[in-house]
Amino acid sequence: MARILGYIASSLDGFIAADDDKLDWLFQYNDMDLGEHDYKSFLTRVRTLVMGRGTYDFLANDPAPWGYDDHRVLVVTSRPIDRPKGKLEVRSDIDALIAELRALDEIEIYLIPELLGGGRPLFPATGHRVSPKLVSAQALDRGCVRLHYRFDRSE
Repeated sequence: MARILGYIASSLDGFIAADDDKLDWLFQYNDMDLGEHDYKSFLTRVRTLVMGRGTYDFLANDPAPWGYDDHRVLVVTSRPIDRPKGKLEVRSDIDALIAELRALDEIEIYLIPELLGGGRPLFPATGHRVSPKLVSAQALDRGCVRLHYRFDRSE
């Protein structure tokens, strides 16, 4: 069975995007040195990526070439994607996706030293409770902290 690994950045107060869905607060850290934990290294360790429609739209509107040709890409959305930027699959069954994500093995959260005061939460309320085990915590460049957790599948 494939290992499921989450990789995400969050503000210190627990948001992945500002109220206006903008990521400018995060882009000011683009030059941050994450060493072996940078996103390009992460991509070499995975075969499938799951992203929400907002992330896909952001990437589709970016003039840079589609960077995921070597990966299976699932976009979670209830709206059709008329002209996909790259090869992808659309998923609209949120309940099935939540069931899959509950099987998450590990998650890496990169806490960025910014307080947004509101926006899209890292973990929206789902009614599901779990207690992951801390594998490691590591201070990185520019005040970023990498938190690596493992989930016990028996919970």
